[in-house]
Amino acid sequence: MEDYEALLDRALGQIPGIVTEKSRFVVPPPKTFSEGRTTVLDNFGEIADVLNRDVDHLMKFLLQELGTAGKIEGSRAIFQGSFSADVLKSQIDDYVEEYVICSECGRPDTHLIKSERILMLRCDACGGHRPVKKRRIRMETKKAVQEGEVYELRIDAVGRKGDGIAKMDKYTIFVPNVAKGSIVKAKIKKISGNLAFAELVEQS
Repeated sequence: MEDYEALLDRALGQIPGIVTEKSRFVVPPPKTFSEGRTTVLDNFGEIADVLNRDVDHLMKFLLQELGTAGKIEGSRAIFQGSFSADVLKSQIDDYVEEYVICSECGRPDTHLIKSERILMLRCDACGGHRPVKKRRIRMETKKAVQEGEVYELRIDAVGRKGDGIAKMDKYTIFVPNVAKGSIVKAKIKKISGNLAFAELVEQS
């Protein structure tokens, strides 16, 4: 008897428009360049199209996670501050995991709906659905970063206010008075959602 995955793939292959192989779902790598004190994500529109998500929803997520301001201009997204392509890729990957990929079958054939004011991710491939909000809470309870603790961090970018920006697990950590590319030890002073604010302890 064929296993469940083989049967599911065969059934989905007969439905037009459904992606049946995860390998066929490839998110374009961010194409970025600096323009004054801003970072331009040149292929923002292309990325949103591949994800099949509203540009405003994706932009709101990126601004919140990066802790900055920005705007959409045509097919580009413009962010205040200096952010590397790797930092933006990491945030887009987080968005895909939370708002695109089905947690049941692992496929990207999903859409967002609201049910009684709760945002749901519904899968067109397997019919699975889950509340997005509950998954976010579950990820935050990992506590990979804790207040009062000291961590070694690599500064990947510098924000619009001059603070260094590092990533650890799902957290974006802001450290004042450090340069991009430096390795530092920083003490976490405050955590707010996926954002953490630290003070410099040591810089190598």
